[in-house]
Formats: sequence, structure tokens, C-alpha cells
Amino acid sequence: MIHDPDRDAAPARPQDAAAASTLERVASDSPADVRLAQAAADLIDARIDAGLDHRALTLKALAADLETSPTQLQRLFNRVVGVSPWDYGAQRRADAFRQHLRSDASVTDAIYAAGYSSASRVYEQSGFMLGMTPASYARAGKGASITFDIVDSPLNRLLVATTETGLCFLAFGDDDAALTAELQAEFIAATGVNRDPAGLRSVLEDVVEHLETGHMPSRQLALDVQGTAFQRRVWQALLAMPAGAVLTYSELGEEMGLENGQRAVARGCATNKVSLLIPCHRIVRSDGGLGGYRWGLKRKQRLLAMESDRFGAKETGSRDRLL
Repeated sequence: MIHDPDRDAAPARPQDAAAASTLERVASDSPADVRLAQAAADLIDARIDAGLDHRALTLKALAADLETSPTQLQRLFNRVVGVSPWDYGAQRRADAFRQHLRSDASVTDAIYAAGYSSASRVYEQSGFMLGMTPASYARAGKGASITFDIVDSPLNRLLVATTETGLCFLAFGDDDAALTAELQAEFIAATGVNRDPAGLRSVLEDVVEHLETGHMPSRQLALDVQGTAFQRRVWQALLAMPAGAVLTYSELGEEMGLENGQRAVARGCATNKVSLLIPCHRIVRSDGGLGGYRWGLKRKQRLLAMESDRFGAKETGSRDRLL
């Protein structure tokens, strides 16, 4: 909910994360712009309260129902509210999910009442099961004590490393020595990098199960990752993409409210240290090419094929693939 200076102001609701800054901005916007942004926020709220799924909240769907263009709605909403319609909707749905958790009979009931189409969507979108915490260590892992292990996976050898706070690095490769050397190079200033198969068994089981089935992990997996505020925003946008979906670098940038944002999105993908759990493999080039992938294009192609087989390929060339 945002406030129109031309009508009675309603009390701000706790779930409106941008409300305070919105009040400062609306004075400089025209009443017509504020009303359109208000209508968009109300439409998002109503659809989430009704339990509608992600297809009703795409930028394209919202703009069509408000009789404006996606570009105009994106720019106006960003200016008046301070976040994109997608960011606003993702936060509102996560808030609705937490509210339903307090009152519904089961987690499954809360998932569907909040409009998530499956349990895996909660994992990918809400950050509820996969918490992205601020990094607990300085650059190059200074001050961190890291444990890791390497196991077989459908994409050959898989390395997973954790700090005391959460999972900090994930890598695929063909050789255990090379994977270990890569981990040590990433965290060259860590106080220790030690292999601990027994201690990481449950985490590795969850990650491998997610890779093999797409299922939500059975226990909470926190991510202990370091990045700028913008990089973390890109990572959150990647988490919002459903399995089986693909977007181009520029399309993801547009959904985030960035003009000519493809290079910034590409940088966010390139700095992702946990690139299975934060799914940068779902971003491709606008010419249809796969683009880059740290662990090799064959693995990227295999990941996309596995997800397409499990969840069905989303329609190419449509922003309905996001959210």
C-alpha cells in the first residue's frame, strides 16, 4: 500500500517494506502517477491475498490489466514506491506465507494459500528455507574456518564448503585435487580449510537431492555469501526464477528495473560462489546461446535439460517465465 496525497491516507501496514521511504517520495510525483502506482500495489496485494500464482503477477500481466505499458509501469512504480513491482510482490508473498504459517494447519497449506505453486517455489523465491545471510568473513575468507567435502553427483564431482554460518562455496569438476585447490584460492586468507566428510554429510545429501530431483531441502540451508548490495539483489532475483525457466541477461535486468542491465546481471552471475543453489544457469544470451558458466557449458546445458524434463520448459521469449 502506498499513499495518494489526493485521498485519505490509510495506515501503513507492517508488510509494506518501502512505506517509510515512499511517504518522502510521493510529494514530488504527480497525483496521476501516484494513483497508478497505488493501483498496481493494490492489484498485487489483492492477487496475493486471493492466493493467485506467479502468472498473475508478471509485469506483463499487471500492465495489461492497468492499461499501460510494462516499461511505463516499471519506471513509474520504481520511482514512486522505490522498488520494482516484482520486488514488491516477492516481499508481499513472503509476508503472506509467514502469516499463513502461524494460522494454517500445515506448511503445505501455507505454501498454497500464499500463492506458491509448489514447495520448491518457496525454496527458490521466498528465501525462507535458503537464507542469504551477510557474509560472516572478510575478503578472501579472512577470519573464516571452512570445512568441505567432495562427492559424486549427476554432474561429476561436487564440492560443497561451509562456514559456521552457512554454505559459502559450491563447485563442480572432474578432479578432487583441482577442486580443493580452487576452494583454497577463493578463501586464501581463511584460518583453516579442512575436509570433514562426516560433518558435512547431511548438507551434501540435501544439495545432491536438490540437484537430482529439484526437491526443497529437508532442513534449512543458510548461505554465507559475500557481495555488494547490488550483487545480492541479482542473486535474490535469480532465486525467484522457477526451475525450468530461462531469461536473458537483459530480460532479468528489465524485471529488476534496470535499463541496459545485462552487463550488471552478468557480473552478478559471474561472482556467484554457490551457482547451483543461486541458479545463474537459468540466464542465457539474447541470441539463444547459453552464455557463460563457470563450471562449463556442458554442465549448464545438462542442468537446464534436467530442469526442463522435471518441470517442463517455460515459454521462450516471454517474461511470464519469471516469478
